[in-house]
Amino acid sequence: MPKKVDALERRTRIADALMRVAAEQGLEAVSLRHVAAAAGVSAGMVQHYFRTKDEMMAFALGVVRDRAQARVAAAVARLGDAPPPRLLLRTIITAVLPLDTESSADGRVALAFLAYTAVRPAAASTLRDDTAQMTGFFAGLLPGPGAEEAAAGLLALMEGLGVYLLGGHYGREQALAALDAHLGLLFAGSPGIPSSER
Repeated sequence: MPKKVDALERRTRIADALMRVAAEQGLEAVSLRHVAAAAGVSAGMVQHYFRTKDEMMAFALGVVRDRAQARVAAAVARLGDAPPPRLLLRTIITAVLPLDTESSADGRVALAFLAYTAVRPAAASTLRDDTAQMTGFFAGLLPGPGAEEAAAGLLALMEGLGVYLLGGHYGREQALAALDAHLGLLFAGSPGIPSSER
């Protein structure tokens, strides 16, 4: 058992190093050698835990996903029992957006991985599954007909705001104002009322 725990700790340490390299130098700088140097381990150790760059990238994305899920869970827990759908959606999206140092670092890795999978479709299966699950969850909170399409649009808005925040095109207040305006349109006439209750 101790060996398994140690292996997970080392894999996570290597993934953290990969994220630092990607966030500071861009995805093109990610290599076994650069990640090993950033992690303070040998290239051989990195290859022991990750046979390919794709494996290393997928594990790092998993770490980013786990961190985002923890932020979302903590933010939602603060809402108490049965929050209104509009507030729940705003809280989830705000927790995911790169609005502080930690989430911005994670966001840069997620964005880099998205670009990476654009030319390596086989590496994108995890992202496709995440997208489908998120769209379905959002749709369940949106009112009226066309909830699936509206959810896809809301997810695209979230991703676009993330890109604009990371690129410095939008500041925090501008991004949140855009989010609130869009949620206002989606919930016009039935604020906070789930479609199942309409």
